[in-house]
Amino acid sequence: MSVMKKLSLVVPCYNEEESIPLFYRTVSKVIESMNTPTPTVTPEYIFVDDGSSDHTLEEMKQLHEEHPETVHFRSFSRNFGKESALAAGLQATTGEMVAVMDVDLQDPPELLPEMVDLIENRDYDCVGTIQQERRGQSRLRAFLSRSFYSVINWLSDVRIEPNARDYRLMTRQFVDTVLSLPEFNRFSKGIFSWVGFKTTYLTYESQPRAAGTTHWSLRQLFAYSIEGIIDFSNAPLRLATWVGSLSFLASIVALIFVIVRALTVGGSVAGWPSLVVILLAIGGIQLFCLGILGQYISKIYLETKHRPMYIIREEK
Repeated sequence: MSVMKKLSLVVPCYNEEESIPLFYRTVSKVIESMNTPTPTVTPEYIFVDDGSSDHTLEEMKQLHEEHPETVHFRSFSRNFGKESALAAGLQATTGEMVAVMDVDLQDPPELLPEMVDLIENRDYDCVGTIQQERRGQSRLRAFLSRSFYSVINWLSDVRIEPNARDYRLMTRQFVDTVLSLPEFNRFSKGIFSWVGFKTTYLTYESQPRAAGTTHWSLRQLFAYSIEGIIDFSNAPLRLATWVGSLSFLASIVALIFVIVRALTVGGSVAGWPSLVVILLAIGGIQLFCLGILGQYISKIYLETKHRPMYIIREEK
C-alpha cells in the first residue's frame, strides 16, 4: 500500500476482563508486523462494553489511558446484546477499513494482513471468514448450526455462508451502507449478505478461546436463529397460510365424507376420542399459525417504538 490508512477494529465485549489485555497484545503484534518495514496502517481500537458485570470496563479504561490516541471504548447502561454492541462499534469507527473481531481470539488476527491485501489490491469491498467446525464442540451444537444455515438459505432470498463468522474486514463504503439500514431488530450476518458488494471469504481452523468461557447457551443460540429467519424471510407466514388452507380443505373433505356416509350407510356411532383428537389438532394448527403471525407483529411493534438500539453510559 502506498498511502497510510486507518484500520478500525470493532471489538464487542461482555464479561471479558481476562481476554482484553491478551487481545490487545496479540493484535498489536500483528499490526506491528504489517507496518514493518514500511508503515501501512494506523490502528483504531473500538471496544464496546455490553453491560458487563465484571472488570471489563476497567480493563478498557486502562488501555485507553495507556494508548489514548488509538484505543477508545463505549460502555452501555445495561446489557443490550451483541447486535447492539456491534452497531455501536461500527458507528464509532473513523477508519477507511473496518474489521469486526471477537475479543476471545477465536478469530485469528494473523489473517488481517491477507484481508487488507485482498481489499487494497484485489478490489474487494468485504473479506469475511468461515470457521471450520470447532474442536470440542458438541455434536448437538454442530448439527444445530448446520441445520440453521440449511433452513435459512432454503427460506430466504439472501444467501448466508454456512459457518460464516462476524469476523470480517470492510471498506468505509460497505460499513456506511450497513449503518444506513434503520432497522431496530438486526441480524448482522444477514445484513452483511443483503447489502451485496464484492465479497470473498477466507477459511480457517477453529481456535480455542484465549480466556474465559462462552456466554452463548443453546437457548440463546436457538432464539438468535429464529430472529435471523424471521428478519430475512417471510416463508413462515406463507407456511402458516398453507397449513391453514390444507386444514380447511381437510375439513371440507371430512364433511363430504360424513354426509355421503349418512346418506348411504346411516349415522355413525359417536366417537368421542376421535372428536377430541380432531379438535386438538385444529386448535394446535390455529395456535401455531397465530404464533408465527405474532412473531412478525412483535417485530413491527418494536420497530414502531423507535427506541434506540443501545444507551451509552460512558465513552472515550
